[in-house]
Amino acid sequence: MNSSSKGLEWKEWLQGWLRLTYETLFQKIHAKHLQDPLPLPPLNGLNCIVTGATSGIGLEIAKQLAESGAHLVMAVRNTNLAHQLIEKWQRNETVSRPLSIDVIELDLFYLESVVKFAQEWNLRSKPLHILINNAGIYSIGQPQKFTKDGYETHIQVNHLAPALLSLLLLPSLKRGSPSRIINMNSLMHVIGVVDPQDMNFLTKKNKFTSRKAYSSSKLAQLKFSSILQKFLINTNIHVMCVEPGAVRTNVTRDLPRILNVLYQKMFFFMFDAQQGSRSALFAATDAEILDYCGVLKAEGCNGCAFIGCHCRISEPSKQVDNERTSFEIWNKTMEMVGLPARCVDMILQGEEIHCRYGAINDR
Repeated sequence: MNSSSKGLEWKEWLQGWLRLTYETLFQKIHAKHLQDPLPLPPLNGLNCIVTGATSGIGLEIAKQLAESGAHLVMAVRNTNLAHQLIEKWQRNETVSRPLSIDVIELDLFYLESVVKFAQEWNLRSKPLHILINNAGIYSIGQPQKFTKDGYETHIQVNHLAPALLSLLLLPSLKRGSPSRIINMNSLMHVIGVVDPQDMNFLTKKNKFTSRKAYSSSKLAQLKFSSILQKFLINTNIHVMCVEPGAVRTNVTRDLPRILNVLYQKMFFFMFDAQQGSRSALFAATDAEILDYCGVLKAEGCNGCAFIGCHCRISEPSKQVDNERTSFEIWNKTMEMVGLPARCVDMILQGEEIHCRYGAINDR
């Protein structure tokens, strides 16, 4: 059996759950050195795209970036809500200047929507300095569902769609370099297992549960990001994954109402959305983190920077160190999103590429 499709050994499984429990229970202590909200430097002239920017962590990230002077693009499903939020932010008396914000529709449940978003942004021929792939789902306790593209919803929304978006925006990120791709990950990846031959959870040995699908999608994202970082070794584009901590957001929106209320009330040790936004904002704005990313590239490390909820470098699952299985995830991801495996070089060299979900160009 391929090692990438095996389950965790019992020791790895136990260690993963112990780490997850420990870091969740003590996250507020570990992050007590952080200010709330996290102070940001002036971001005048920087173009930033944030997915899922109308609620939860994404809303806090978007608001703080815009208030710090960045030109913000809210990549969202509900464009009407985005415009309402912008009006609310503009009326805020503490905002000393007009905010620079655009709204572009993006629905990660449809890969065609990802391509259309990239086309619309790329047609502007603007540099992109910061891409924050924040949007995600965790349908706790829900039955298995598939998108119209034919993929299990967690793997598409949390991994495939952000991966496709990052790749299609590489020309713009190259123009904005030094630039950053920041993926909102989760510590739950430490209990994840990814089978590149069954990412849809269709076989009996890989039976679906929402917990398994979510944790696996986050592990797939980390392993994919580690390979993307390798392909970007000769560029000034840096890939980072961040862990926001256990956060009270609407990620549990699919729970029955009474369970959702209990979830929000019981876990007093959880972060609020503003606290959960700090690791992504740190990754987006800290100057020294780019030096660390450069060191990882220079040393040929297996993995990209992984930043914990305390805004410090953290260690991801040891599964990320397995370069062979990470390449298997990379190749399968490219197959699923309809791109050639060497598309990064092709895109950066300005070659024309084709995706089954729509024509791709940078003009």
